[in-house]
Amino acid sequence: MTTQTAAPTLAAPQSVRPGLTPAGLVTVLLGAALPLIDFFIVNVALPTIDADFNASTPTLELVVAAYGITYAVLLVVGGRLGDAFGRRKLFIAGLTAFTITSLVCGIAPTAEMLVVARAAQGASAALMLPQVLSIIQATTSGEQRSKALGMYGATAGISMFIGQLLGGVLVAADIAGTGWRPIFLINVPIGLLGLFLAKRTLPETRSANPLGVDHLGTTLLGISLLSLLIPLMEGSALGWPTWTIVLLALFPFAFAGFVHVERRLERAGGVPLLPPSILKMPSIRRGLGVGAPFFTGFGGFMFVVAMTLQDGLHLGPLASGAALTPMAVGFLATSLISSRLVTRFGQRVVSFGLFTQVVGLLVMLLSIRLAWPDLNVLDLAPGMLICGIGQGMAMTTLFRVVLSKVPTELAGVGSGVLTTTQQTFLALGVATLGSLFGSLSAPDSLGIEGAFVLVIGIQAVLSLGVALLARTLPDPR
Repeated sequence: MTTQTAAPTLAAPQSVRPGLTPAGLVTVLLGAALPLIDFFIVNVALPTIDADFNASTPTLELVVAAYGITYAVLLVVGGRLGDAFGRRKLFIAGLTAFTITSLVCGIAPTAEMLVVARAAQGASAALMLPQVLSIIQATTSGEQRSKALGMYGATAGISMFIGQLLGGVLVAADIAGTGWRPIFLINVPIGLLGLFLAKRTLPETRSANPLGVDHLGTTLLGISLLSLLIPLMEGSALGWPTWTIVLLALFPFAFAGFVHVERRLERAGGVPLLPPSILKMPSIRRGLGVGAPFFTGFGGFMFVVAMTLQDGLHLGPLASGAALTPMAVGFLATSLISSRLVTRFGQRVVSFGLFTQVVGLLVMLLSIRLAWPDLNVLDLAPGMLICGIGQGMAMTTLFRVVLSKVPTELAGVGSGVLTTTQQTFLALGVATLGSLFGSLSAPDSLGIEGAFVLVIGIQAVLSLGVALLARTLPDPR
C-alpha cells in the first residue's frame, strides 16, 4: 500500500538551522565519495575477478550494475527516511551497513555471492548518500551552500576516477595473495573512521513536514529498472532466451504503471517517490534531461576503458588505473575553479565543458587509430586530460544547476531525484555500451580495437548532442 502524506509547505523552514562546520562538511563528503568510488572501483578488478571465479561477461556486468540498480531504486526512499527520522541518524545507519556489506563483498566465495553482496552494498549506499545533499541543503545557505554544492560536485566526479585508480593500485599490490578482495575490504577501516567523525561533527536535522514512503512507486520503479537492465546485460551473451524477451516486454508496462501511480498519488494530495510536480521546475527538468545521456555515456565509457586496457592492450590493473590519472587531474583542476567560472559565465560552463569533452574524445580516437596495438598510457594521456577538463566543468556545474532552486523542505526529494537519475543512467551505460562492446569485441566481429573506437564515437556523439541541449539550462547564479 502506498503511504499518502500531505505535501509539505515550502515556506515552513526549520525553527533552528544548525550550521555545518568544515569538519562536518569533510565528513559528509567522505560519505559522498565512498558509494561512487565503489561503483567504479570494480572496473579495473573485473579481469582478476573473472580469473578467480571464471565468470562470464554478463556476470561481470552484474557485479557492477547490481550495485547501481539497488542504489538507484532506493535512493529516494533513503532521502525520505532521513527527512523523517533524522539525516545524521540515517547517515550513520547507512555507513554502518555499507561497512558491513563491504566486508561481505571482500570475503565472497563465489561470483553469485559477490553479485548479491554488491546489491546489498548498493542498498546501504542508498541510505547514506541522500543524507549528504540533504544535510548540506538543510544546514547551509547563500554562498556557503553554493561552495558546499560545488565541493560535492567535485567530490562526486573525482570519486569516479579515484575508484578506478585505487582499484588498480590495490589489485596490483595483491596484498597477501588476496587479489581483488582489498578493493572492498579497504572500506572497513574507512567506514569506521567515517562513523567516528559523523558522531562528533554532524548536526541532526529533519524535515518539519516529513514525507511518507511511496511503497507502490518504489516497487514499480524497481521492476522497471530490473526488467530493462537485466535483459540488456544478459540477453546478447545468452542468445536472447525467452525470459529476457518477456522482461523487456514488461518494461514499458511497468514504467507506464509507475508514471500513472506517481501522478495519481500527487493528485490525491500525497507525495510520490518522484513527484511529477518537482520535475516541472526548470532547473531540475532541464538539468536531468542533460544529465541522463551524459551519465549513460560516462558509465559505459569507464567500464569499457577498463576492459579494453586489460583485455585488449594487456596492461596490468595498476597501469590501467594510471591511464585515468590525466583525466582525474583535469577533472579536479577545473572542478575546483568551477564556482568562479559559474559566477562569471553561468550555465554556459556546462556546454563549454561538454564541447571540450568531445575534443578530448576525438583526440583519443586519433591516438587509438595511430598507435594500436602498441597503444600505451602516454598515447592516451592527451585525450584523457582534455576529457577530464571538460567533465570537471560540466558535471560539477550540472549538480549546481539541478539543485540551485530546491527549497530546504524538499532537500531529500531534490537530492534523491538527482542521485537516482545519476545512478540509473550510469548503470544503463554499463548495460548498453558494455553489452555492445562485449558483443562486438570478439575476433570474428570488430575486435577489441573496433569495439572500443565505436563506444568512444558513440560517447562523442552523445556529448555533442548534450552540449547543444545544455544551452537551454537555467542560470544557477
